[in-house]
Amino acid sequence: MLDLKVREADPSLYEKLDNHRVRCFSCGHCCPIPEGQAGVCKVRFNRGGTLYVPWGYTAGMQCDPIEKKPFFHAHPGALAYSFGMLGCDLHCGYCQNWVTSQALRDPNAISPPIEASPEDLVRDALDQGAKVLVSTYNEPLITSEWAVAVFKQARAAGLLTGFVSNGNGTPQVLEYLAPWLDLYKVDLKSFDDRHYHELGGRIGPILDSIRRIHNMGLWLEIVTLLIPGFNDSRDELRRLTEFLAGISSDIPWHVTAFHADYKMQGDGQRDTTPDDLLQAAEIGRAAGLRYIYAGNLPGMVGPWEDTRCPQCSETLIRRYGYLIQDYRLTPEGRCPRCACQIPGRWAAHFDGQIADRPFHPHKRARLFTITSRHP
Repeated sequence: MLDLKVREADPSLYEKLDNHRVRCFSCGHCCPIPEGQAGVCKVRFNRGGTLYVPWGYTAGMQCDPIEKKPFFHAHPGALAYSFGMLGCDLHCGYCQNWVTSQALRDPNAISPPIEASPEDLVRDALDQGAKVLVSTYNEPLITSEWAVAVFKQARAAGLLTGFVSNGNGTPQVLEYLAPWLDLYKVDLKSFDDRHYHELGGRIGPILDSIRRIHNMGLWLEIVTLLIPGFNDSRDELRRLTEFLAGISSDIPWHVTAFHADYKMQGDGQRDTTPDDLLQAAEIGRAAGLRYIYAGNLPGMVGPWEDTRCPQCSETLIRRYGYLIQDYRLTPEGRCPRCACQIPGRWAAHFDGQIADRPFHPHKRARLFTITSRHP
């Protein structure tokens, strides 16, 4: 089925080489792909000297509060409709979405594709009351053509668009995406190139992409999953947060708790504790970051779930996990106490739901046909 759900890559995202080879620009690997072969991602492949890419399906859809992505400075409380495909350009041993991201690399990862059109996805998002459409679950950079097709329909319907990505991009793919993107979340997994090699990548393209995304004017938030013994040393966290603060002290940084998953289970690997997150948050504050959030452990990290005014320390958005408990920003995104402008993408009116009035998405319309090679 997947072999049929393809179309030619956008001409700006690959070049033709000699001997029917092509070079792909969808991710930082920039794979030179021989005739009849696929790139590192396993989904972009060369047929007859032409690069073909995934099309016309999704591996999953879900409607959640936008805070779950997480975006904390973009339309708080709004519903985000997430969709994804299959495949990834990295192979993280702790991946929490491994069933989709590693589906073409790991025989234990089985996620039946669901046929869909861009119009189907947008209609479903609108039916559920979503305000944002987000490409996520697998690595969306490797399926950028499909994401843009969906985003064009989303924009026409008045929706915002977002990416949840490992950030392993190229100048070409970011230029291709930028006209159709509003929000971009990057998982900055480490600040050590050796660690990135373990995950199947390099740190250079990720850091370059973070700079470019910020300079393009997209709303950028960064997440670091804090893994004890892997990326939690004080020195590494200091260098990581100083890098972000050097771009802008206004970039929100989410440091989130790891739990054992996929291949990183057992062998003494422990979960992240609240104290681990609190220490990382303090390192980020010392580096100059103004908006730091400790995540995945609701109610256990004190004020680090909340958005506070950096000028007068007023609590502006109080949260429990991804649920909003109080919202005090003005329609212009200012602190009501001192009028400090808080960076972000704010709605003119808070239209999300406070925790004591939880929002339950409408039941998803049955717009899709699940397809599988197996009965």
